[in-house]
Amino acid sequence: MRVLVTGGAGFIGSHLCDRLVAEGHDVVCLDNLCTGDLRNIHQLQGSPLFRFVLADAAEPFNIAVDRVAHLASPASPVDYSRLAIETMLVNSVGTYQALEVARKNGARFLLASTSEVYGDPLESPQGEDYLGNVNPVGPRACYDEAKRFAEALTSSYQRIHGLQAVILRIFNTFGPRMRREDGRVVPNFILQAIAGQPLTVYGDGTQTRSFCYVDDLVEGIYRALTTDAAVGEVINLGNDGEMTILALAERVKEITGSASDITYMPLPEDDPQRRQPKLDKARNILGWEPVVSLEDGLGSVAKWFQENPA
Repeated sequence: MRVLVTGGAGFIGSHLCDRLVAEGHDVVCLDNLCTGDLRNIHQLQGSPLFRFVLADAAEPFNIAVDRVAHLASPASPVDYSRLAIETMLVNSVGTYQALEVARKNGARFLLASTSEVYGDPLESPQGEDYLGNVNPVGPRACYDEAKRFAEALTSSYQRIHGLQAVILRIFNTFGPRMRREDGRVVPNFILQAIAGQPLTVYGDGTQTRSFCYVDDLVEGIYRALTTDAAVGEVINLGNDGEMTILALAERVKEITGSASDITYMPLPEDDPQRRQPKLDKARNILGWEPVVSLEDGLGSVAKWFQENPA
């Protein structure tokens, strides 16, 4: 099949491009390099199955494809203030443009949504039927509400145009190719530990997250693109092994052999207190669940940062 991957030069998108090409599919990677990086796809350049298009997903484009995987979007805390408007545009206008490509081609559409649509959840773990607790005017709203709009627009295309679509709500994902300046907790902790600097914990560290290694996530995305039973569904993808941020800091210190201290900073506004996905639908519909251990994943990321200096 021929697959358009918007945001294909980004962290998750580039790993998805790798997987699709490895499976023998034609891939068109569209990215404006707002947060993506050509180094993430250098290994694919020259492959007859891969084509890179430098373009903004929020602008009209027309490409003949069988699948559209819409991953284009800034997605880290540092981007919420730096690229707030761009984040909203790519998830609204950009989602519309990607949906139009799918509609015109009769292609299956996959929306990479996020656990952020649940906001600061009042129930845990979060299942797909939970409607969320989101602040529509807070500092994270540019991402949270933009993704909620993208889901609503995708659902409207399903109802009005009969579009075959699947919405994936992606929980915290980590792995090689994360940006050093990403602002998310895993690269922050690992880079601080490697440098012998104090690990910065926001709040008291009791807030929880559930961390999924990127190879596991890409396996779930690939199955959603190729499994007919996924059409019309909203599915959580992530790891349901919940842990506190303070426990993650200690784990990173162990894995890197760091003697770094831990320092505490005020908790950012609207920072969610809990993140843990219910994975029943992913297991039942996709036959998927995460298999890479946190220790192996963190070790892989630490090695990647050490082998790829700034």
